[in-house]
Amino acid sequence: MPTAIELIGITKRFPGVIANDNINFSVEEGEIHAICGENGAGKSTLMKILYGMQPADEGVMKVNGVEVNFSSPTDAIAAGIGMVHQHFMLADQFTVIENVILGSEPTKHGVLDFDTAKAHLANVGESYGLTIDPDDFVTELEVGERQRVEIIKVLYRGANILILDEPTAVLVPQEVEALFDNLRELKAAGSTIIFIDHKLQEVLEISDRITVIRRGKTITTVNAADVTAGDLAELMVGEELPSPETTESTVTDTVALEVKNITVLDEFHRPVVDDVSFSIHKGEVLGVAGIEGNGQGELVDAIVGMEKPESGSVWLSGKDVSSHSVRERRDEGFGYVPKDRHEEGLLLTAPLWENAALGHQTKAPYSKGMWIDRKGSRDRTDEIRERFDVRSPNADVSAHALSGGNQQKLIIGRELICDPKVMILAHPTRGIDVGAQAAVWNEIRTARAAGQASMLISADLDELIGLSDRIVVMFHGRLVAELDPSEVTPRLLGSYMTGAALQGGDELQGGDEMDGSDESAGEHTASAMSETAEGAQ
Repeated sequence: MPTAIELIGITKRFPGVIANDNINFSVEEGEIHAICGENGAGKSTLMKILYGMQPADEGVMKVNGVEVNFSSPTDAIAAGIGMVHQHFMLADQFTVIENVILGSEPTKHGVLDFDTAKAHLANVGESYGLTIDPDDFVTELEVGERQRVEIIKVLYRGANILILDEPTAVLVPQEVEALFDNLRELKAAGSTIIFIDHKLQEVLEISDRITVIRRGKTITTVNAADVTAGDLAELMVGEELPSPETTESTVTDTVALEVKNITVLDEFHRPVVDDVSFSIHKGEVLGVAGIEGNGQGELVDAIVGMEKPESGSVWLSGKDVSSHSVRERRDEGFGYVPKDRHEEGLLLTAPLWENAALGHQTKAPYSKGMWIDRKGSRDRTDEIRERFDVRSPNADVSAHALSGGNQQKLIIGRELICDPKVMILAHPTRGIDVGAQAAVWNEIRTARAAGQASMLISADLDELIGLSDRIVVMFHGRLVAELDPSEVTPRLLGSYMTGAALQGGDELQGGDEMDGSDESAGEHTASAMSETAEGAQ
């Protein structure tokens, strides 16, 4: 097969680190080629070079046999390369067609020509099996549909080589299946696809070939049909594929967190969290499943004190903390791992010792009275680095110098080292490799065994099922089901998350408290599962 992309001797240096070290990589026309590697292995840097976002220090790039030197994404797009980023780059208040043409608007007599744009969009959709209503507002679309818009956007601009950066990170199994169907359609139509993902089973399912990168170097390229997920894990990190499975129950009779009838309104006074109640016991992990945008984020904000609910209360170890500030709640025993480590969890330009103090800066060993204790902060940071295997030269390097996995371990270590009564974990392993993922899972299990109560929000359904003692499902701001992790499958859980398993009317009312100790609630859940399982298949 002819070669669509060829990278020869690509090297990229940053201060103190070689991100790409003489990488050689080639992609054949019409294939789906995956790139796997640990966080910090150099995958993203390599793709940024290919897409013209940053220049290589050394090496040669060829597209369809022609040597190229891109100075911007515009050059890459002109050469037929499009990139779909992990975080969607869409304007929510615009329509599909407005998002698709943004930056390349067709005009007629100086006026936007929507008729021509819609005709072109329809041709693209029909050619690749990616039809969507051009007049729908993005804010009204499901997550999988938004991703379809992102793919259509690059195809609209003429791309025949697509780079997809962790495209399944926020999709439920049914949406992943739909995406993979779309990718196969694209491949059949002649497109070439580069696929970056940490979920190795998905990589094996969709890819023709796989290139593994470790510590900035190309390790090998293999045929997907010739390897297993375990083989890939060992090539990536030198370890077997980890499992989130938890076997022994450590749930006690003591309630650590109780949420009573929480309602949160949006800016238009509509309920985004609608009369939600549940409790978590010491030694228990409560999993919360739901497609993003169904109220999980607002519920977390209400629990940790960043959002004032319209009604309801939050109780920690039998004490009403509803009127307490974020700092007061943290001092009383809340730990919090936010969903976006860059936006909410770290100061990327600050040193590790300052980041380790975030949220705890008013207490020893981070402070003495009114003053920051730099030595105490550094010593505590070194303790976190050693205990949680945060790989960095010292406590003075900035957070942005760490890989995603090490950034995540720093955040989790910062919280767990304070021995919180309740941990709120929002997507704790999103975007990190299998090695860091195993470390995070182990810390969650260890804290659970020590009696900590945890609330786990995750889009990784295997993680949710493996780590949780119970799972509740949020749909349109309400808790609609409570499921037993030992009985539920990712596909059935995905059916509840999308509402497909609720069409029979077996919705569990948000005001009904879920605490795992109510036998009638358990019977209701078992009944709901049996009655709706058939419709979810």
